[in-house]
Amino acid sequence: MMSMAARTMNQVHESGTCAVAACAEIIGAKWTALLVHDLSEGPRRFSELEHSCSGISPRTLAERLRALEQEGIVERRSYPESPPRVEYELTPKGEALLPIIDAMREFGHSWLHCEHEDQLVGSSPNAL
Repeated sequence: MMSMAARTMNQVHESGTCAVAACAEIIGAKWTALLVHDLSEGPRRFSELEHSCSGISPRTLAERLRALEQEGIVERRSYPESPPRVEYELTPKGEALLPIIDAMREFGHSWLHCEHEDQLVGSSPNAL
């Protein structure tokens, strides 16, 4: 049985006073959970993230990555090569979000009939 801390709900859920609202503001932004999921396997280049998040525009991807960088969830690393190489990687703060991503995966398998991994044995580990 999972022990739970005593819950005290705020009258108003605002990110400045409510931990759930503050977390939801970050993880609830479109594409964020998928980006954190992809980065859980290690550093990724912009083009790799763009490819794995089918339908995301380059502008939106750049904005999401910039916001995650400002939150201290993602670190951007530039390498002085020709052509220049830039990779994105989760910080320890970003890695702390992985249990949430794992819970989302488990919920999807249990309740939303998302069995992609089960059907594609040996498939990409990126599959949700």
